[in-house]
Amino acid sequence: MTTSAAAPSPFWLAGRPATGADSFEVTSPWDGSPVARVSVPDEAQVEEAVAAAAAVRHAFEATPAHIRAAALDHVAKCLAERAEEIARLITAENGKPVKWSRGEVGRAVSVFRWAAEEARRFNSGEAQRLDTDPGGVGRLALTRRFGRGAVLGIAPFNFPLNLVAHKVAPALAVGAPIILKPAPATPLSALLLGELLAETTGLPAGAWSVLPVPNDRMPALVQDPRLPVISFTGSDAVGYAIRDAVPRKHVTLELGGNAAAVVLADWSSEEDLEWAAGRIATFANYQGGQSCISVQRVIADASVYDALVEKVVTKVRAQVTGDPGDDATDVGPLVNEAAAERVASWVDDAVAKGAKLLTGGERDGASYAPTVLADLPGDAILAGAEAFGPVLSLHRVNGADEAFAAVNDSRYGLQAGVFTHDLRLAFRAHRELEVGGVIIGDAPSYRADQMPYGGVKDSGNGREGVKYAMDDYTYERVLVLTGLDL
Repeated sequence: MTTSAAAPSPFWLAGRPATGADSFEVTSPWDGSPVARVSVPDEAQVEEAVAAAAAVRHAFEATPAHIRAAALDHVAKCLAERAEEIARLITAENGKPVKWSRGEVGRAVSVFRWAAEEARRFNSGEAQRLDTDPGGVGRLALTRRFGRGAVLGIAPFNFPLNLVAHKVAPALAVGAPIILKPAPATPLSALLLGELLAETTGLPAGAWSVLPVPNDRMPALVQDPRLPVISFTGSDAVGYAIRDAVPRKHVTLELGGNAAAVVLADWSSEEDLEWAAGRIATFANYQGGQSCISVQRVIADASVYDALVEKVVTKVRAQVTGDPGDDATDVGPLVNEAAAERVASWVDDAVAKGAKLLTGGERDGASYAPTVLADLPGDAILAGAEAFGPVLSLHRVNGADEAFAAVNDSRYGLQAGVFTHDLRLAFRAHRELEVGGVIIGDAPSYRADQMPYGGVKDSGNGREGVKYAMDDYTYERVLVLTGLDL
């Protein structure tokens, strides 16, 4: 950390802007130019934010639904009104092409809109007669949900607005105070979101804070007993370290993946293969591959493999790389040069062990060319790890049995895409694939923000998606009424 002579952007402490003595610079992954300087809260300020969240817990939960919903509606409206400005900010700090940043803003609008709607529906309660047995005569159970306590939300760099929204919006919808820690590389979108929240009325002080604390100060926040709920999105190594450190807390982990796109034998027409190849090429590279559900593995039936490979390689080569601020750009840089160096070393490892490089394989600073590999050996790093870069591998199989076994031959299980017209195979894939989501007729990268989203195995536990996160932040509490004439 260094101290800047220029006034740094403030963080948000219990709903108000604040600055600390230290600051750090956010730079563009594309050209290294400075984007902004951000103030860092000191330990006393972090303590103030946590204490305020803990103190306001019960008052916030008792806030009328219409107040919480109105605040969420306000954020959705403002995000939509300032969409282009915010998209440019995401591109500046993250490096993703601006057309994908625009899509991210649109998704965040939907998240806050869904949260406002769910806030109005939330906790109406469910009544249950208990006189199904003699001991329950005259008794009625009413079940409602109540907050587990203040939330610590830890967000990643790859979707610096929308994955922040997926933590903040559900918390505010249920009346759970939240301390939001954005990724150090991309704090600006979260801080702008704080600006919009500060414009709302009715949310009590302490209901939310946005604290860009450095990663080395995270253990103290993770351990703090006043933050009994942790929602983390990031790497499996960090996620499991958090869960192991606080086994008595409620910890939701949305971790990595090495998502597979399966192309079965019946997906064989020219139109079918064009669609599949286009979706695969796009969603292997659309965030520079920096998405947990980007296409990393293509598992194709032998009957369509050769035709598909030719189309995939052609479409990958057609991806426009370059300046992420240019509307024509499909693929921008990775988050930093170290990330690109890691991807390059893993591709080199695969080629050295026998993989065929069909296209790509070049690095220029933080940018890495969209890359396609065939014949990836099982001992290559990329065979088991999450690439988190613009790299995909092609695999030939014989039939659905081999295809589904290949999908499951992974320590990850986030989402899979299955290109088939056969409804029976679609339901079989849903039953057999060890993932959190199965997308039929499309790449595994599809996500609607209201659906349950999360994985199994080393892809984590729990589910995001507004309603499902609201359930995760709360628990059922039953009220039994006695002496009633039912």
